[in-house]
Amino acid sequence: MDANLLDERNCLSEEEKTNIGSLEETIDNTLKNEEPKEFQEAAQQVNSCVDLNDYSKASLFPIIGRYHHCVIPESDDHCLEILQFQRNAGSEIEELYCVLTDLEGNFHLISSTSITGADSAGDKEILRFNKLQWKHQMISNNHPTLLSLKTRTDKGAIILEMQHTDYLLKPVRDWSQRLQKHLIYDDIRVRSFQSRIRDTITGQSQVVSEAQIPITSGVKLQTLNYVVTVNLGGENMTLIADTGSDLTWVQCQPCKSCYNQREPLFNPSMSQSFQSVPCGSSSCNSLQFATGNYGICGTNPPTCQYVVNYGDGSYTHGELARDSLLLGDTPVKDFVFGCGRNNRGLFGGVSGLMGLGRSDLSLISQTNDTFGGQFSYCLPVTHAQASGSLTLGGDTSVYRNSTPITYTKMVQNPQLSTFYLLNLTGASIGGVALQSPAFGQGNILIDSGTVITRLPPSIYSAVKAEFLKQFTGYPQAPRFSILDTCFNLSGYDEVNIPTMSMHFEGDAELTVDVQGIFYFVKTDASQVCLALASLMYEDEIGIIGNYQQRNNRVIYNTAESTLGFAKETCSFS
Repeated sequence: MDANLLDERNCLSEEEKTNIGSLEETIDNTLKNEEPKEFQEAAQQVNSCVDLNDYSKASLFPIIGRYHHCVIPESDDHCLEILQFQRNAGSEIEELYCVLTDLEGNFHLISSTSITGADSAGDKEILRFNKLQWKHQMISNNHPTLLSLKTRTDKGAIILEMQHTDYLLKPVRDWSQRLQKHLIYDDIRVRSFQSRIRDTITGQSQVVSEAQIPITSGVKLQTLNYVVTVNLGGENMTLIADTGSDLTWVQCQPCKSCYNQREPLFNPSMSQSFQSVPCGSSSCNSLQFATGNYGICGTNPPTCQYVVNYGDGSYTHGELARDSLLLGDTPVKDFVFGCGRNNRGLFGGVSGLMGLGRSDLSLISQTNDTFGGQFSYCLPVTHAQASGSLTLGGDTSVYRNSTPITYTKMVQNPQLSTFYLLNLTGASIGGVALQSPAFGQGNILIDSGTVITRLPPSIYSAVKAEFLKQFTGYPQAPRFSILDTCFNLSGYDEVNIPTMSMHFEGDAELTVDVQGIFYFVKTDASQVCLALASLMYEDEIGIIGNYQQRNNRVIYNTAESTLGFAKETCSFS
């Protein structure tokens, strides 16, 4: 790859090249402030780039200025850039520093909290750190561009690329503030879950009219969610994938009230296959089970209206409709979805939500004849351009798991049949089995939209006590939001972290790696927290969050009511 290729791909405009000059000056000042030593350009010159996921192997080539620039095109309309530079120390290079920039005005100086290696050592993992702290600065005020994520077909399976919604947001000014907001919204989601579960058990459903919908200022629904791209009615729509929801919905024209999204609103008039769902139909009657709200009969014409309320005050309201859905190259005719014309909340710039729950209106139920009720995902870590996959149908040979798949039966609870309930029979920290009366009660669900795993108080207390027993000698740090067990690791080059495993009925096991155990609050590692939280009450339903599921293949088989786990390094490519 040479510099001319950059112009061919339009990755660097003249304005961006000017920004690079400013960026280099900023880097110089940053490094001088961090450490009063001379930093020089490395003599290394190679001519290709490699996987962005491995910073230590990323290749370099000179383009402009004093630093090496490595541009890794990811699609025709987007590219990422790494600026790498090294300090010479005699004849050997002592340290490597990277600046990752998305060319949208954001750059990150790889830091002491950038994980460069995590080696297994029995029941512990060794976490290594670099030397500099992260720097997040704004070069411009441009918004990130929403990417149309990829799809592919493999042995009868449709595989959709998944990415983290953080990649679609504005550049970070205050990282800890964003993390705190994530946890606040996550706690709201969990409380909303518990309320919904209580209402379902007690038989309370809501009858809501449009006039009763609260007008809010637009607080965020999003937590650490993941998105995929599908084609609905001939238009690409990027949606949050959520196993805790059933109804798929998108924002539609004409829109009475819509939040900002990166793609054009779905336009029913441009689709020849769009149809409104009438009142009294089976799909309309299914809304109560899928959303907790009865369908509303509209007038002129008498179409079925839906309402979905979220725990943070966000909502979507519109008409229930049918249209053709294209998943990869597999068409789904007469797919029932919500055409939202009154929507409140900041949903991360996406077009709507994909419901992966278990009711009749979920994507999984509506595609049962095609995919047999089976889907799986591998959730990637959250740095830019990390990608995972949502796989529909096919057999296990399409997965890239590094350990055998272990399965557990889903708990059958007629009152909570839209959730994916499991029987957590045990847990271990550093190979030490924990004891709790809450094990074996069939009271934990797995959810792709909740961030932090919530455990009954008795289980959480046992986990915390054993973790503190094994993770000794490290200074403590203040609690952070819902996370009450935190440490100051800023003075360490590496730490030994006890591993964690969750055990389920049938000998299934979910192994939580180092990136699922610790939640980095401060970018200099001065506040690193155990990424688990306690429920308020012992009889509440536990939740396995997505933070602990990352880099695992999680397999759902609704036809056989089983769920499987296997380790996998998540990557779409």
